[in-house]
Amino acid sequence: MILQALHAYYLRKMRDPDPARRLPAAGLEEKEMPFILELAADGRLIGISDTRTQEGKKKVARRFQVPQGVKRASGIAANLLWDSAEYVLALPDVKKLSAAEAKGSASDYRARLVDMQQAFSQRVTDLLTVASDDSGLAAVVAFLESSPGDAVSSHPLGREIAETNPLLSFRLTSEDPVDLVCQRPAVVAAITASSGTTSSAEDGPAQGLPCLITGTAGEPERLHSAIKGVWGAQTSGANIVSFNLDAFRSFGKEQGANAPVSPAAAFAYTTALNHLLAKGSPQRMQVGDASTVFWAQSEEDSDFENAFAAFFNDQHDDPDAHTAQVRALLGSVHSGRFGGAGGTTGDRRFFVLGLAPNAARISIRFWHAAPLAEVGERIQRWFDELDIVRGPKDPAYPSLFRLLTAVALQGKADNIPPNLGGDVMRAILSGTPFPALWLNAAVQRCRAEQRVTHLRAAAIKACLLRGHPLSPQEDPKAMLDRDNPNAAYRLGRLFAVLEKIQEEANPGLNATIRERYYGAASSTPVAVFTTLLRLKNHHLAKLTNRGRATNFEKLIGEITGGIADFPLHLPLPEQGRFALGYYHQRQDFFTKHEAAETSADAPAAPTPPATPVQPSLI
Repeated sequence: MILQALHAYYLRKMRDPDPARRLPAAGLEEKEMPFILELAADGRLIGISDTRTQEGKKKVARRFQVPQGVKRASGIAANLLWDSAEYVLALPDVKKLSAAEAKGSASDYRARLVDMQQAFSQRVTDLLTVASDDSGLAAVVAFLESSPGDAVSSHPLGREIAETNPLLSFRLTSEDPVDLVCQRPAVVAAITASSGTTSSAEDGPAQGLPCLITGTAGEPERLHSAIKGVWGAQTSGANIVSFNLDAFRSFGKEQGANAPVSPAAAFAYTTALNHLLAKGSPQRMQVGDASTVFWAQSEEDSDFENAFAAFFNDQHDDPDAHTAQVRALLGSVHSGRFGGAGGTTGDRRFFVLGLAPNAARISIRFWHAAPLAEVGERIQRWFDELDIVRGPKDPAYPSLFRLLTAVALQGKADNIPPNLGGDVMRAILSGTPFPALWLNAAVQRCRAEQRVTHLRAAAIKACLLRGHPLSPQEDPKAMLDRDNPNAAYRLGRLFAVLEKIQEEANPGLNATIRERYYGAASSTPVAVFTTLLRLKNHHLAKLTNRGRATNFEKLIGEITGGIADFPLHLPLPEQGRFALGYYHQRQDFFTKHEAAETSADAPAAPTPPATPVQPSLI
């Protein structure tokens, strides 16, 4: 199913009317090419073009469609018409040469460079026999036969090329300055003919094993192309489909014959996935340790396809634009436009794939395929569950990454539990309960740091609503719920009131009862609250405003009136409700202080605020 969806996406992108967005044909791939060697028709080096542009602190090279690269291990294997400076020019890499000199093997390294350059030249020469009339290929052969390393070294960019060992390709300056030599029609036709692949991913040989993707019979691809761009995987790439040990094989079949996929179909799905995972792709995002890509079944849904990441990612450069974009998308979900305007548009499917590294392979962390309308409804539910009263600087629509780091040790992404991001994303898209690990991590962070933040409170509320529902009266709301009868929720409110009394009785206090008692109060209330209530009397006596002290007493009576007895122990979900009660009551104090600066007698009004802190998502 995954490979078939990727194959269909490749065919869709091949039909894109914009050539710049069209995926490469069979036998080609996209590659960042920092430097282009500009050649005259006789093979002389005219100049070197630097394709890089400054993006932030890094220079990013332009991407070109070039012949598909070869897989390398430890031997010598040259790419066709593009490769590193070692292969193209036999120029030694400065770092590798220094290491070789330190080991006393510099002569062996230089000899290997000669063999690498000969292998590269031989591939171009062999292609020239197929496309003998192409002037671009002839110029490249002439250049490679005339000390190419010396010609590049004398150029102003030669030193940088020698130090960085970048990828290089060729362009013939006397003709079209846009196309590389490897993109010329005659060269592409020769590459396709020599590789034996078909020009369309839908075609295939007529006999052999049936392809698991297309169903056509033919000789299966033995080794599938590597998938690159998965965070944490090998930089050279890893595979989804591979059989490199006897334990993975069946009936004596070798490599790809165990899961037969035709060469054209294998090229299609690997090209599509590498395109989605490419650096800067708008259709990828990082969810914990899972590199996540997504795409729509139809080109007509490309607007939502490009905007999907906005639901879960931040835009640090313009948070207001991010908020406006999410609100617009949620509005389209509510109005039904996200599912398509009429017809069967809403039945068209949307795909989300999460990938994580696993040794030399790539593991599927999660896979979700559902109608677009259903995806929209699930995203709407996600934000509804996260909706909670917040401060003016807290994000209205927090990203999934920020929610995960909020429950990680020291707030660092490296400390997010490995499977948590993928499990949360799977729950969002499938509508199932959130993982217990998320609730546990949020509660434990609140206890460890004695602080219930907006993001942790939102995570706790979402987990409780979906995984630990109670009666409608006890389910957590977005704002303070004075009628909630749940004992744990009321205890959290009570703890916030006791802390507020201490703060007003002792202005400028560095530490409150929260730093000392929060953990015990949220887990074993009976052991703490009797002491805190006695301490409260001492703090109330210090208040000079007796009317305010009386109102605090009334508020405490209102809260404790719904508590039969202090529990011996609160289980994990109830500790989450305690945290929400504490957070809601603290936010209510803050909101009422803003709304009633002139009233010094009331610590909190008995009615909700006139205007909600966070607007409704519907």
